[in-house]
Amino acid sequence: MKAMVLAAGLGTRLRPLTNDRPKALVEVGGQTMLERTLIRLRAFGIHDVIVNVHHFADMAVAYLRANDSFGMHIEVSREDELLNTGGGLKKAAWFFMDEPGEPFLLHNVDILSSFDLAAMLATHRENEAIATLAVQHRSTSRLLLFDEEMHLRGRQGATENIEANGLPLAFAGIHIISPHLLGMMHEDGAFSIIDTYLRLASSGEKIIGYRDDTAYWCDLGKPASIVSAETALKRHPALFS
Repeated sequence: MKAMVLAAGLGTRLRPLTNDRPKALVEVGGQTMLERTLIRLRAFGIHDVIVNVHHFADMAVAYLRANDSFGMHIEVSREDELLNTGGGLKKAAWFFMDEPGEPFLLHNVDILSSFDLAAMLATHRENEAIATLAVQHRSTSRLLLFDEEMHLRGRQGATENIEANGLPLAFAGIHIISPHLLGMMHEDGAFSIIDTYLRLASSGEKIIGYRDDTAYWCDLGKPASIVSAETALKRHPALFS
């Protein structure tokens, strides 16, 4: 199984920490976000990863080289202009073409979570979905809507929803994707992959949610969140091993 780490963002909410480094190299509990994400993927059995970079791109590349890619095979996808989650994946699609039947994992660099990746992958395979999204019940301004079978049905507040009264759940920034979805990404330039998911769901494709309300999850995009995550790491280190 392969993976992509989305690490190209500017990290504006983390300033001044990102004034002289990419967001991916900001430390959380003595390890950079990028190192934490890669080690988590490696522990899951993933050794082939592509990382997209933009802000202080050369610094991120040098960091990977200095650390021998953490014992993994890592490719880099440079973005001269930010392409957002969908555009970034579309640019890196070539990396997944040699395993046409094997799902891959897409993971934001700026999250810390204890979602069970093995259970999520099993759910993806059992449902024969083209994408499975880690979700949970929590407060956020960007909620996705799911039906009783956890099929994606829309986005809260949107007018194009398949069903108006779906179950609102928050997306956790972790996806498992079947590679044939890559050929269905008709959007160009910079775009959110959520827009692709919503379009495909509206045409009958199976985009599902993997829900775990007990999993720890933290968006590391703000300095206060990093403090909160470091507290969780100290109190429950086994949760993230």
